[in-house]
Amino acid sequence: MRLRMRVLHTADWHLGCQLEGRGRLPEQRDVLAEICGIAEQEAADLVLLAGDIFDSPNPPALAEDLFYETLERLTAGGRRAVVAVSGNHDSGERIAAPGPLAERHRIALFGLPGQVAVAARGPAWPQTGPGWVEVAVAGCPHTAVVAALPYPSESRLGTALGEALDEAELQPAYSERVGRLLTQAAAHFRPDTVNLVVTHLFVAGGQESGSERPIQLGGAYTVAPAAFPAGCQYAALGHLHRPQAVGGDPPIRYAGAPLAYSFAEAGQAKSVVVVDATPGSPAQVRTVPLSAGRQLVRWMAAGGVAEVLAQAEAGADAGAWIDLEVHVEAALRLEEIRALRQALPGLVNIRPVVRPPQDLPVAAGRSRLSTEDLFRLFYRGRRGGDPRASVVDLFLQLTGEDATA
Repeated sequence: MRLRMRVLHTADWHLGCQLEGRGRLPEQRDVLAEICGIAEQEAADLVLLAGDIFDSPNPPALAEDLFYETLERLTAGGRRAVVAVSGNHDSGERIAAPGPLAERHRIALFGLPGQVAVAARGPAWPQTGPGWVEVAVAGCPHTAVVAALPYPSESRLGTALGEALDEAELQPAYSERVGRLLTQAAAHFRPDTVNLVVTHLFVAGGQESGSERPIQLGGAYTVAPAAFPAGCQYAALGHLHRPQAVGGDPPIRYAGAPLAYSFAEAGQAKSVVVVDATPGSPAQVRTVPLSAGRQLVRWMAAGGVAEVLAQAEAGADAGAWIDLEVHVEAALRLEEIRALRQALPGLVNIRPVVRPPQDLPVAAGRSRLSTEDLFRLFYRGRRGGDPRASVVDLFLQLTGEDATA
């Protein structure tokens, strides 16, 4: 009989997310299949899903189908338990709606703070209550008590702290309120159980990627690591897309998003977290890398369109989504744009940078030029061509110059 319980932590699936209008559902299907495979290979007993399951409160039907299909695969016919909480992108009511059916498959869905996710007690769920559930695992002598806190917005908490307090007072008040909720749920931790937290928060010290939708205003809705309750052996977080630890005792960790969801995440390694825990002992934590999905890369082509086409011909970053900065002598022509998109099927953005013409006068000479001549030189350097007369007239009017001079 095994002494340890093995937990897999994942978060921020953002099902239904698009990249500049390009659907990611096939990639999400692939990476979730990879996560299910890791759960099987690692013989995980319990999966913690820490919010932002969907990218919006009203996700497309295909995204919901993928969610339910993945939950079914993760449970492996009821051998593995799943505890999931909603994030700031999710509708808490939508996440919790299939709860009565899900609990029969060893799935506990927490949509709102303080919710009782499992109604029936039994071999799989020895005890349950508002914001927590005890999970029994076949073949493991220990149970796990999971304190589960969905994203605690003011509306979900039924409070209006921001209206009564300034920002300096709001941050500690919010952190204290969240800490109190976690402590109430953690009151059911026991010395003979594996004690876990799963939640969706912005914890102080976390490093953002720039692709997350903000859940805090100037740091006001930030939670201190000290808010996590005593006795917790591992805290599974969602919200930040970069995998990272924000606390050492107990381990407080963001699993990160399984795919890069914006070019701000280009080059980030993606992973899930595997935790081995026994009652009363420090948890052992490691990450398992993910490989599914298309990479997001940024290209900077100082050599112009010809350089880009040569890289494409050589097969550089084949299959990736590409954000392109290309330096050119003049504004891109339509046929050049078509050639770039044809050569690079994964091209998402084209950002041309027009090099200034070589014949621009030196600084001493510019001082003798009229405002109109300076504007024409500037326009040509930025746009690669001469401005229309109406544009020049408008500029001169705005600067107070005589457009008829």
